[in-house]
Amino acid sequence: MTSIRQQIRPVLVLALPLIAAELGWMSMGIVDTIMVGHMQNPAINIASAALGQVLYNTLAFGIAGVLLSLDTFLSQSHGAGRYDEANRWLYHGLILAAALAALLFVLIELAPLLMVRMPINAAVLAGAVSFLHSLNWGTPTLFLYFTLRRYLQAFNHVRPIAFALVTANLCNVLGNWFLIYGHQWGAIKIPALGIVGSGLATSLSRTYLALFLLAAIWHVEHKHNYGLRSMLRHIETSRLKRLTLLGAPAGAQIFVEIAIFGTVTFLIGTMGPLPLAGHEIALNCASFTFMVPFAISAAAAVRVGQAIGRGAPREAAAAGWASILFGAACMATFSIILGVFAHPIARAFTPDRAVIAATVPLLFVAAAFQFFDGLQITATGALRGAGNTHAGLIVQIIGYWIIGLPVGTWLGFHLHWGAVGLWIGLCAGLIVAGVALTAVWSRTTRSLAEKSLVS
Repeated sequence: MTSIRQQIRPVLVLALPLIAAELGWMSMGIVDTIMVGHMQNPAINIASAALGQVLYNTLAFGIAGVLLSLDTFLSQSHGAGRYDEANRWLYHGLILAAALAALLFVLIELAPLLMVRMPINAAVLAGAVSFLHSLNWGTPTLFLYFTLRRYLQAFNHVRPIAFALVTANLCNVLGNWFLIYGHQWGAIKIPALGIVGSGLATSLSRTYLALFLLAAIWHVEHKHNYGLRSMLRHIETSRLKRLTLLGAPAGAQIFVEIAIFGTVTFLIGTMGPLPLAGHEIALNCASFTFMVPFAISAAAAVRVGQAIGRGAPREAAAAGWASILFGAACMATFSIILGVFAHPIARAFTPDRAVIAATVPLLFVAAAFQFFDGLQITATGALRGAGNTHAGLIVQIIGYWIIGLPVGTWLGFHLHWGAVGLWIGLCAGLIVAGVALTAVWSRTTRSLAEKSLVS
């Protein structure tokens, strides 16, 4: 336990700016939902944003998740003092990111061909398609941001990431205000673009993020001279292959997790705009709280990877446990907040009483799974730092798709519990994932302890 206590401070130093960054990231979606929630027909507009966001995020974060392999390679190279090696990984990460961004852009452009066949309200579908197109303009800079961020956090430069996301939220708020509602000052007229304006504001904010991190890396390189100016120029296919093979399970795990929420979103969409609007608000809240352990998970991957890189397996094990305990404690706190303040939270999104009534029961279910959500994602980060990206994928396929979705579908449609039943199924899947991945990390720490004894 002494070793774990020693790791709490360094984990917190790395995690706190990342928490601010992730909360800033998620705040963009919340602001979008609040802004469209105060337009006319809030249920239709929130439901449209829900469909568009969940489809984009499912594909974007699943595909971009391949880049999480950079956490392992960059952190371990940094821990070993091999800055030249880390720079080569960054170079190949940028090449991989460009290819992945192109893939996502094409998929999003083609998505409406399938969406129009869904048994969902026509007005909701039309809004979702328009929203998706406007979001897609920010895809290239989104992937650039993902890649540059991995480099900065692996080298412990996390404050620029937090500052970038906080200020990007200001850009997003202003962009939403200008583009959603429209304004006129004399001869200058900005048309009201509605939900399309919300997507464009997000795309502009993501461009700002990427440009800010480019400037931050230039400043860091000028100050510390990590050798980025002489970064390898030719492409090594073996490195691209290693990045892809290690990152593919991590990306698939994120896809599996987000896709279950996406599937539930489309299932609730068949129930009408009102349940879908309530689901979107509750999902925004659950996603916002999830960003805290998600940031801690990134810190865990870096701390564990750095420790393994410098040949300190006991330190790696302690860093992983400190991260898991911190994440679980934060989510237990959020569980109380969501349970106690469900009504005020729902009212903050929209004044529509029917939408509020549809939201509150889902927030109660979200409160029930917070703790286990914190366990599963922080354990996943610790395992990624140790080079294990397969366990999370396997566990989440079982937890979400084999257990959670069937249970939720049975409760939601057979017992007619509606959206609440589907969310209870999600809760069951998260409980399984949280317990199982913590057990996998426990077994991993025993392996690390054996390596420590051998060395």
